[in-house]
Amino acid sequence: MNEFASSIDRLLKRLHVYLSKGDRATGFPTSLSMFPPPPPIRQILTVSELTGLVRAAIETNFSEVWLEGEISNLRAPSSGHLYLTLKDESSQIRAVLFKGVAGRLRFGLEDGLHVVARGRVTVYEPRGEYQIILDAVEPKGRGALQVAFEQLKARLDAEGLFDEARKRPLPEWPRAVGVVTSLSGAAVRDVLTVLHRRCPTLRIIIVPVPVQGEGAAEQIAAAIGLLSDSGLVDVMIVGRGGGSLEDLWSFNEEVVVRAIGASRVPVVSAVGHETDVTLADFAADLRAPTPSAAAEAVAPVLAQIVSRLAELTARLQQAVTRRMEEERQRLRLATHQMAAVRYRIQEEMQRVDAAVFGMTAAVRLAVQADQDRRQVLERSLLSESPEATVRHGLAVVPQWLTRLHRGMKGAMAARAQRVQACLGNVHTLSPLATLGRGYSILRHAPSGSVIRRVEEVTVGEDLQAQFVDGQVLCTVKAVEPDHAA
Repeated sequence: MNEFASSIDRLLKRLHVYLSKGDRATGFPTSLSMFPPPPPIRQILTVSELTGLVRAAIETNFSEVWLEGEISNLRAPSSGHLYLTLKDESSQIRAVLFKGVAGRLRFGLEDGLHVVARGRVTVYEPRGEYQIILDAVEPKGRGALQVAFEQLKARLDAEGLFDEARKRPLPEWPRAVGVVTSLSGAAVRDVLTVLHRRCPTLRIIIVPVPVQGEGAAEQIAAAIGLLSDSGLVDVMIVGRGGGSLEDLWSFNEEVVVRAIGASRVPVVSAVGHETDVTLADFAADLRAPTPSAAAEAVAPVLAQIVSRLAELTARLQQAVTRRMEEERQRLRLATHQMAAVRYRIQEEMQRVDAAVFGMTAAVRLAVQADQDRRQVLERSLLSESPEATVRHGLAVVPQWLTRLHRGMKGAMAARAQRVQACLGNVHTLSPLATLGRGYSILRHAPSGSVIRRVEEVTVGEDLQAQFVDGQVLCTVKAVEPDHAA
C-alpha cells in the first residue's frame, strides 16, 4: 500500500508540471524557493482522461505483484472467467482470473481459501475501481495438487463413489485378467511374472496406456471402459510403479476415478508403493499396495487348484459310492415291500368290484322306482286334464258375445235418448231461445254492460239492443219508471 501511495504522489507531481508548462515562456527562474510560481493555466481533464492517467501510472508501477489473502465473493459466470475478492483483516481488492488462467488451475477456488496470487494491478475504467488481474494462484501453506486432491475426494465421497457397500468381491476362479498400465514400466513386468507363476493357464489382456503426462488420464479411463464393456475379462488391474505426487496424478483425475466406479467387473488398484495413496484406490473394489500384490490377489495358484480338484474328486467318488450303496439297500427294501403292496392292491380291486356291483343294482332299483312313479303321475295328470273344460268354454263364448253385443246396443240407444233430452233442455234455457220469442238485451253503448233496471238509463244516452238476428243502436228519448213495480 505504501508503494501505491508513492505512485499516486509521483502522478500528482507529473500533473503539476503538466499544468505549469506556461512558466517556461516567462523566463523566470524555476526555483520555487526564490520566486513564487505564476498562476497556472487551468486545464480541465475529463473523468476518462484522469482515469486513463491513473491506470497508466498504476500499471507501470505494479506490473507484477504477489498478494496473500483470503478469497471471498467468488463468482463463476458462464463466460468461464472467475471474479473474486482478496481480503485480509483490514482491506480488500477485487481480482479477476480470465478463462485461460482459470482453466489451468489444478484445484478449485472457493470462499474462505487462503491463497498466494500473482498478477498486475490495473483500473477498471467503467467504474473507476482498481483491481488485480491474476496470472497464478497457489494455496497458502499447501500445494495446489494436495488441495485439488482433497477437494475432489470430498466431492466424490459425498456422491457415495467411495462407499464400502459398492465394493465387489474378486472372482475366486477368474478365466481372464485385464491389465491397464504402461508397457515401458516395471509394473507390467512384475504383474506378468506373478500371474504366470501362480496360474500359467490364466488368460491376460493388456491395454497399454501412458500413466503420466498430458492426456494420460483420458486414455486410462478409455482403457478401463474398453475392458469393462468387452466382456472378455473377469477382473481388472489398474496401476503403475511408484513416483512423486505429480507422477501419480493421472490416477487422481476425476475421469479415471469415475471410470473405475462405473466398471462392470471388479477393479484392483495398484498405484505406486504401499505409502502412495490415490483417489483410484478409494474407488477400486480392492487396493493393492504394489502391482505384484495386485497380481497375487487376482490370480489363484494353479498347483493349489489342482490339489483342490484332486481332493474334491476323491471326496466326490466316496460320496457317490456311499450314495449308491444306500440306494441299493433302499431298492431291496422297496422290492420286498412291493409284494405286500401287490396283495393289498388285489384285495382293494376285489372290494372295488363288489362295490361296483352293489352300486349298479342300487341304481337299477332306483331307476325302476322312478319309472313307476312317473307312470302314476302321468295317469293322475290325464285325469285332471283341463282339455274338456277348455272345449266347453270355447262352445259357450259365441253365445256370450251375442248377448254382449245386444246389451251394448240397448245401452247406447238409452244414452242417446238421454243426450237428446239434455240438448232440448239446454236449448230451452239458452238466451238465444229467449231472444227468439221477441225479447232483446239492452247494453250501454260505450261499455257494453247489460242494463237490468230503468234507473240505470239516462235521457239522451246511446244504447245497444241485441236481437236474435242482430243489433240496433238507439238513443233514449225519455225514461218512465214503473212506480208500481
